[in-house]
Amino acid sequence: MELLKAENVSFTYQNKYQTVHAVKQASCSFEPGRTYAIVGKSGSGKTTFLSLLAGLELPTGGDVFFEGRSTRDMDCDAYRRDHAAVIYQSYNLFPLLTAEENVLYPLKLKKVPRAEAQERARARLTEVGIREEEFARFPLQLSGGQQQRVAIARALAAGNRLVLADEPTGNLDVGSGEQVVDILVRLAHEDGCAVVIITHDLDIAARMDEVFTMRDGVLVRGD
Repeated sequence: MELLKAENVSFTYQNKYQTVHAVKQASCSFEPGRTYAIVGKSGSGKTTFLSLLAGLELPTGGDVFFEGRSTRDMDCDAYRRDHAAVIYQSYNLFPLLTAEENVLYPLKLKKVPRAEAQERARARLTEVGIREEEFARFPLQLSGGQQQRVAIARALAAGNRLVLADEPTGNLDVGSGEQVVDILVRLAHEDGCAVVIITHDLDIAARMDEVFTMRDGVLVRGD
């Protein structure tokens, strides 16, 4: 049964020069236990569509439904906190929190007991390749690739059923990138999450259960 559904979703905005139709009547659904890739050229509307799925923006047409409820009718901050973990291309780490504290943050919001939260945070950091001696470092003391892994660990630690990732391996070397993809695949196939990845990497897309392509704002199944 579908966990997330986009139904005739469109997003139009006005810039200084023109009206931009970034997403045009996109429809698709995402089921627990499966992985999905959305591929396409830069500027095709992929990241805008992910923002709509995450409730960061509301559609100007159509609806995004999570468990049958439109994001229009939700507290979208609570939706991301409790249901939709978002892995951002730009990391979005808190600069004054350590790596471990960044991963702990969403668990504190969920009121997870401290001992359990710390155990979960450290396990996720280790799983994505952050060494114990790096747990206490601040984001600016980490490389771009390390910051990316901390951001992924933070999203995974929350334990949400939906994972939305925008180029999650974009700043990683090949080996680290494969490790991250392995984690995301396990989240779907072993933990029952729905995992949606925006990627330019066709090798990553080939590992997903289903692939969508975005072309000039139009979403089509397949590559």
